[in-house]
Amino acid sequence: MRGHLEARGSGTWRAKVFLGQDASGRQRYLTRTIHGTKREADAQLRELMLEAGLAHGTSQATMDDLAAKWLEMAAETLSPSTLREYRRLLEKIILPQFGSMKVRAIRPSDLDSFYARLRRRGVSGRPLSGQSVHHVHALIRRLLNQALKWGWIMVNPAINASPPRVSRPELEIPNVEVVRQIIDFAEERNPDIACFLRLAAVTGARRGELCAVRWRDFDKLGMLSIKHSIVDGNNNELIEKGTKTHASRKVSIDPMTMAVVDAQRERCEERSKECGSKFSRNNFVFAGTLDGSLPWRPHRVTLAFGRLCRELGIEGVRLHDLRHFTATQMLAAGVPVKTVAGRLGHANAATTLNVYAHALESSDIDAAHLLGRILNDQGKL
Repeated sequence: MRGHLEARGSGTWRAKVFLGQDASGRQRYLTRTIHGTKREADAQLRELMLEAGLAHGTSQATMDDLAAKWLEMAAETLSPSTLREYRRLLEKIILPQFGSMKVRAIRPSDLDSFYARLRRRGVSGRPLSGQSVHHVHALIRRLLNQALKWGWIMVNPAINASPPRVSRPELEIPNVEVVRQIIDFAEERNPDIACFLRLAAVTGARRGELCAVRWRDFDKLGMLSIKHSIVDGNNNELIEKGTKTHASRKVSIDPMTMAVVDAQRERCEERSKECGSKFSRNNFVFAGTLDGSLPWRPHRVTLAFGRLCRELGIEGVRLHDLRHFTATQMLAAGVPVKTVAGRLGHANAATTLNVYAHALESSDIDAAHLLGRILNDQGKL
């Protein structure tokens, strides 16, 4: 929304907020004369903009209307799993409270009261965690931001709401011995799963990305191109889409892991012969059919990993934790953060630092000892 100050003389200002056009096309403004310093005038301009947002609009659209229109638009860009989660949050939590309410009538205080109630007693008498309430807030803010772009409101009330503070949970990361134990046990039970888990631990790739890997994505130099991801769609369908960051990346594979991959290829070639199909480099490395034409379902890999851990008596380790294992092992070994970020497919190194800052603590201690030794050698201390 556009708002600005005009100096009218010493200590006098005119605040002007653009409200849009009326039915005849004339521009509408909300104005106020302010006496005081520039800082005081800026503060009152912000208040005026808030007032304009609350008072503005002829739109009678409700949150039900906004959600329906937004979901229709979002279905073109969101993954099926994300869309399903958003629908769940809307239908089970958000719309029962705000569905019949006019979008322009929602205030920050309404949202604050709602969040507090979710923390106390949730939806069915079960309190929601601070993280869950944050997910609800993020979706509400996203919807209202779209309403702002469409001109239904002039200020997004979610910006001034106060969802509960949440701290990033400390990651539970398996150690080397546990990861080796799981992969070795998988080799006995199902070599295909063992190959998948080894690649996950070596590359740090997401499960959907590995499910999407085809034989053509490996080159002769031991380089793997990660370009796509498999997601579980609606009606039991599988969808191949871009990676989470919509960018491809190449990761080097060590010779020992490539030997495991080569053994996987031999198994796949043999299966193609069994079903009378010609092996192709376009086949999926981890295929749900003998001819290699369909990939594994990501959620089934997660289930298989869970079964392996249960049989081994290992608790609290998820498939995604192999990705955390990869990152922390590299950082602890002194691999540059930028290299780690590129291998994981993070959009930038800042993401890697935010998630794995704790893994850098040991490196920081080593750095401190190194500097101390340098200074001592110089006889300064």
